[in-house]
Amino acid sequence: MKALNNPLDSGQNQEFIDLTCLYEITRHLASATSLQDCLEKIVTVLAELKNMDNGTITIVNPSTGELEIEVAHGITAEAKRRGRYKLGEGITGKVVATGEPIIVPQIGSEPLFLNRTRTRGDERKKKSSFLCVPILASQQTIGALSIDRMYQEGFGIQSENDLRFLTVVSGLIAETVQRIQRVNQEKEALRLENSKLRRELSAKNRIEEIIGNSSRMQEVFDMVHRVADSNATVLLRGESGTGKTLVAKALHYNSSRANGPFVVVNCSALPETLLESELFGHEKGAFTGATETKRGRFELAEGGTLFLDEIGEISPAVQVKLLNVIQERTFQRLGSNKSIKADIRLVAATNRDLEAAVREMHFREDLYYRLNVFPVYLPPLRERRTDILLLAEYFLERYAKENSKEITRISTPAIDLLVQYHWPGNVRELQNCMERAVLICDGPSIKSIHLPPSLQSTDSVHADKPLSLAAAVEHFERELIIEALKKNNGNQTRAAKSLETSLRIINYKIHCYGIEPKHFKVK
Repeated sequence: MKALNNPLDSGQNQEFIDLTCLYEITRHLASATSLQDCLEKIVTVLAELKNMDNGTITIVNPSTGELEIEVAHGITAEAKRRGRYKLGEGITGKVVATGEPIIVPQIGSEPLFLNRTRTRGDERKKKSSFLCVPILASQQTIGALSIDRMYQEGFGIQSENDLRFLTVVSGLIAETVQRIQRVNQEKEALRLENSKLRRELSAKNRIEEIIGNSSRMQEVFDMVHRVADSNATVLLRGESGTGKTLVAKALHYNSSRANGPFVVVNCSALPETLLESELFGHEKGAFTGATETKRGRFELAEGGTLFLDEIGEISPAVQVKLLNVIQERTFQRLGSNKSIKADIRLVAATNRDLEAAVREMHFREDLYYRLNVFPVYLPPLRERRTDILLLAEYFLERYAKENSKEITRISTPAIDLLVQYHWPGNVRELQNCMERAVLICDGPSIKSIHLPPSLQSTDSVHADKPLSLAAAVEHFERELIIEALKKNNGNQTRAAKSLETSLRIINYKIHCYGIEPKHFKVK
């Protein structure tokens, strides 16, 4: 690295080294995608091919306006961190401020040299020469390239050659910096556009009347949009009250059959004999009481969607006939031999474990496979807790409007109870809970006392043991302070006044309970 008497240091051999060095640098620059990696390779090439020690590239930090070492060869990471300069400060700062290169024959005799990196303290390095050239991009100095050279006789000619060479290298660096900056700007623009499209897609995937932003519900929305335009039979699985009827409607109204009828049959609400007549219809005189011909639900749903809710409750006899309709897409009215074509989209729903019913011979296996073409599982509310508050606020707004009440918010204690409760009745239970709360609330906000007793019991939130007196008092104080901060836009002075206490006590309590007043400021 210090072979100064190498014959390659003069004449044509020196030109060959310069060309080789420039070739290696341009090769790295042309393929560069990371500015950091690219600059590190450049200073390494300068050290290996040009015997230039301590190669350093300093860039202006746009946020601080200070010069910071981006890459450096031959110094430690700690030394790099120390190498910070203001514009005009030291030799590097002066080069960047003026846009003019500077040559220092011997570092040790130059008063402007600050040695911030503390790497040139010994006598040998103090005799090194220092060359620094600006990095100009669009006629603006964005940084500096500097190197050390062991001082030797004939310094003037050598330094001028080195200065010209480094100026060429700095120009190449500037072009690459601009190119990488443009690429990064394009990437950022693409990232923002992608983020925007994702938000738009998420909004598009949202289904009217189905409230939910959780990942589980996003999966449901995605499944609905994937299958909506097909004629495939869809089986909606999930507990009672999870919104299977709403999803069935979404499948219909987001499909090409949206202009056709949407017909619902609750299979568990009708006895076997009546269910068969309701589904397939009957001819006059088909059975006692059949005084006229009746069209069944399959006929009424012609060109649209037939939704069979609680499909797991139908009898074996009806299962056989339903299987035939699904297979052949034809059916017969009771008391008739005439086949009628069924141009319908079939959607079924159940909260039963159909697999267990098949094993127990309560449900036909062949019908199960015919129905289970495209299953969609609706998660229970306890598995989508991030949607609880969203749903509660939706029902609050809806029922407050229906009952002409000015209720605008849900208190923090009430929110805590809503989120902690396990909701065995799912969304339907939450809906009933919020309707009740609105009816009995006389103030501007829903409080915990307005919620059903089931939500306020320790069992409902799976508490291990009742609160101690101290814990109960702490909980109550914390809720009071949070409510006061909310009402006063996070202002502690006004919150203290509304609670009829001192600012000192409020500040003490806020600190003890880990409350962040700034979270309650309306932006």
